[in-house]
Amino acid sequence: MGGRWIERWEPEDETFWREEGERIAKRNLLFSVFSEHIGFSIWSLWSVMVLFMGPEYGIDPAGKFSLIAVATLVGAVIRIPYTFAVARFGGRNWTIFSALMLLLPTGAAYAVMEPGTSYTTFLLVAALTGVGGGNFASSMTNINAFFPLHKKGWALGLNAGGGNIGVPVVQLIGLLVIGTAGAAQPRVVLGIYLPLIVVAALCAALYMDNLAPVKNDTGAVKEAVKDAHTWIMAFLYIGTFGSFIGYSFAFGLVLQTQFGRTPLQAASLTFIGPLLGSLIRPLGGSLADRHGGARITLGTFVAMAAATGVVVHASVSESLAVFLVGFIALFILSGLGNGSTFKMIPAIFQAKAHAIGLEGEEAAAYGRRLSGAAIGLIGAVGAVGGLAINLAFRQSFQTAGTGTAAFVAFLLFYAACLTVTWAVYLRRPVEVPAERRLRYSEV
Repeated sequence: MGGRWIERWEPEDETFWREEGERIAKRNLLFSVFSEHIGFSIWSLWSVMVLFMGPEYGIDPAGKFSLIAVATLVGAVIRIPYTFAVARFGGRNWTIFSALMLLLPTGAAYAVMEPGTSYTTFLLVAALTGVGGGNFASSMTNINAFFPLHKKGWALGLNAGGGNIGVPVVQLIGLLVIGTAGAAQPRVVLGIYLPLIVVAALCAALYMDNLAPVKNDTGAVKEAVKDAHTWIMAFLYIGTFGSFIGYSFAFGLVLQTQFGRTPLQAASLTFIGPLLGSLIRPLGGSLADRHGGARITLGTFVAMAAATGVVVHASVSESLAVFLVGFIALFILSGLGNGSTFKMIPAIFQAKAHAIGLEGEEAAAYGRRLSGAAIGLIGAVGAVGGLAINLAFRQSFQTAGTGTAAFVAFLLFYAACLTVTWAVYLRRPVEVPAERRLRYSEV
């Protein structure tokens, strides 16, 4: 229980929020974004390291896809314990610890990143970077507790978007290193991040707070696990965040493998999509605050299906220019959908509270309780989508030499996502009372 603890926290109380809460919440949000940003950079580290791995490493494209896939898998699984660590140890305390944990995969990569290292060693070191993926779950759970419902879409979108930018930033740093020091100097990238990790931990120690009222609620977890909306939203989050992280990890390899780009040429393009997708995520949350998350999410999946159709055409016709237009559009749309789907989670459980007869602060507390429990589970399952994307690419390139089959599978999945979004959250059955339809139309 060491560290700075706040005993009273009532963000839904307008007076408390105006006089005290907003200032504290925004300060914690700022340094949460910084720590999560570094975490995302380390999680996606191997999307950059594989660009440095020339023929002298003796690893084929399928092997490289496996390296980034194992990092994705560990990052997804570890999100579940990281979600509950915030209430157990405090948001500030856990941010310090989780930031310092990033020294392990970064230092290990620094030690082994050279030709002659066994493939098994590379797999183990790539798996260690998964701890960076866990930072997202603990950070989102922490920030969710700081903000009132009407600000959650903005706050969660900014927190996640600022973290997501860690992906293009590490890729941009990789580009600069390849362009200046050459493709034989991967340790320069790692040397840049080692001190940044320490700075993130120090900032968390100096400027963040723990919220004493935030407790792990095993009953809420059990209730969230049993609630169908938790798994429906996890499915939709596979389509948005799973796409974003999967494409972020695979983009450079696809450019090298299918379009014959050199490491420098691939690195010069790889960061663009993740950067735009990260920057637009807060906009997705803000649009969802104003127009309803379900509406924004539905439109996003319709557009993602269309963009995937463009990518399939470009893959078949081997047009790099058209491929880049379609693929970067997928990044932008997945970022938009990331913001809108996460806004839906607290709104869904708030709407459920009204549906069972709760009102006022009682309904708000119920919504916070279940959404806090569901966020970690949804985030973990959504991240597994990144694993599926990389495995799909690996299989497609291994069997056909192109990514076309994988993109066709993604197109079908987005069609399923848009159908589910419409059927569950936008279709209005006549048997549902009008007042309840109004509540759910705000999701």
